[in-house]
Amino acid sequence: MASLIDLGRRAVLAAGSALLSACSPLGLLNAFTPADAGGRLAAGGIAYGPDARHRLDVYVPEQGADRAPVMVFLYGGGWNNGERADYAFVGRAFAAQGFVTVIPDYRLVPQVRFPAFVEDGALALRWVRDHIAAYGGDAAGIALSGHSAGAHIAMMLALDRRFLARAGLPPGFVRSAIGLAGPYDFLPFDDPRSIAAFGEFPRPRETQPISFADAHAPRAFLATGDEDETVRPRNSVSLAEKLRATGAAVELKTYPGLGHAGILLALNTGFRSRAPVLADIVRFAKAQGFAGSRR
Repeated sequence: MASLIDLGRRAVLAAGSALLSACSPLGLLNAFTPADAGGRLAAGGIAYGPDARHRLDVYVPEQGADRAPVMVFLYGGGWNNGERADYAFVGRAFAAQGFVTVIPDYRLVPQVRFPAFVEDGALALRWVRDHIAAYGGDAAGIALSGHSAGAHIAMMLALDRRFLARAGLPPGFVRSAIGLAGPYDFLPFDDPRSIAAFGEFPRPRETQPISFADAHAPRAFLATGDEDETVRPRNSVSLAEKLRATGAAVELKTYPGLGHAGILLALNTGFRSRAPVLADIVRFAKAQGFAGSRR
């Protein structure tokens, strides 16, 4: 008889790209696969702004942290779906690797349109600057990461420095940027989700992370799966090429056999053997000269 863990894995895999539009597969993932023992939720539902969606969770290494590097993770969901609690496995995974990890919610379509959800990401980063030391994190060592729509938001924040400036954050606040299967160069808008999120913005090029790639970009890690049919790998390839052409430092990683959901699932203990996504992110982020260390 199949174990509960095996049943959970099958259910999540069967959901596939539904991760973009429904949270139930991720609820199954948290319920049926073991959590990383080295990380724990330190605080949940912290307000970082005035809206009901302006809430975040903080995960820390099980034994605590002292000036530890900080990982901020922005989840995907087509800019119209997502709940931070469904990504507890991500928070615990990074915390177990020594990062104080922050996972914020942000406002979604149709409540808002671009650029409001990017502005929410900047507001969450300002909270990190002001408060993360209380959880053992080093605000001088921020790695900003995201999957899918969350990777789009992360790269907009990393590359279009106007968003951080408007939030009162200095250039260079984001030490490194990590994008998993993100849409970075997706004009024209020909998908209902992108039309809903960006179609009313009067300057379409300003919605694209690739438009802001320059030599001053933080070091970037761009990852994609060669079987991703939701956000085509060309998005990561194009952005990597543009960054390299400007002289910016970028690492591009393509994982064979992974689709759009698979690159995220590889962060979970139940699927980690499929590809070294977590190990590669941790290696990259910790190579950026963080001063922090685990207690």
